[in-house]
Amino acid sequence: MTGHTHHPHGGGAGAGGVAEVLLPAAAVALIAGGYLLLARRARARRPALGWGRWRTVSFLTGCAVLAVALLPPVAPFAHEDFRGHMVQHLLIGMYAPLALVLGAPVTLLLCTLPAERARRLTSLLHSRPLRAVAHPVTALVLSTGTLAVLYFTPLFNATMDRPFLHWLMHAHFLLSGCLFAWVIAGPDPAPSRPGVPARLVVLGVAVAAHATISQLMYGGFLIDVRAPIPQVRGGAEIMYYGGDVAELLLAVALIATWRPARHRQRTAARPAPARSATSPADARSAVEIS
Repeated sequence: MTGHTHHPHGGGAGAGGVAEVLLPAAAVALIAGGYLLLARRARARRPALGWGRWRTVSFLTGCAVLAVALLPPVAPFAHEDFRGHMVQHLLIGMYAPLALVLGAPVTLLLCTLPAERARRLTSLLHSRPLRAVAHPVTALVLSTGTLAVLYFTPLFNATMDRPFLHWLMHAHFLLSGCLFAWVIAGPDPAPSRPGVPARLVVLGVAVAAHATISQLMYGGFLIDVRAPIPQVRGGAEIMYYGGDVAELLLAVALIATWRPARHRQRTAARPAPARSATSPADARSAVEIS
């Protein structure tokens, strides 16, 4: 049932409003700066190969999208209007994660870590808990399935009344979105990634689930959001069409990674030149999980 008020909890003037601008901006800048530092280190260690510029551009684009979602004018709009919340949700949970994941941050980290630490990270990628979390079905439940819990229970209203829960919701959108993009189409190695046809099926289920949730929201069925009906319907339309575009981009990324995977299998059969046991390239190749 839809109520008639949307409860803002921040975005105003004063110290709280300044903190809500400075902290997200600093966090995004720190993430972008860390990636650039690692990319520079990768180019210094492997000048012949370097690090793909388009990977860097993709990751920085994801950081820019994240900043747009968390800073004015989108952030105040999201506090005051459910349509703004839905725009923010799509940017944080779908568009930014795809660009960030296509930047291959795990591979970059493995290229720059010392060999011993790279092996530890490889062991973590192979661990049973991560295999369970990184399965496409698990990622689907965490990213798309939780939307029903958020909008069809009092949880959304609770997040709008409590700033801590609101930021926790943002963190969930971002992390679950990155997880889903990674296991579906990420260039980084994934421990439980099935073949492309299976991932396309999971992506199709995600499309259907998003469409169902947005249609129920538009019709006012099961929805538990305190906001004017025009805002809820507008948010449902944004979720429907904006989600379709994001999932189409994810499908394109998935298909684009299909052929390079075959190429890697062919090149893996060729004899490789001898390398030092402690080289970053060995650490990277150690995590090429099929």
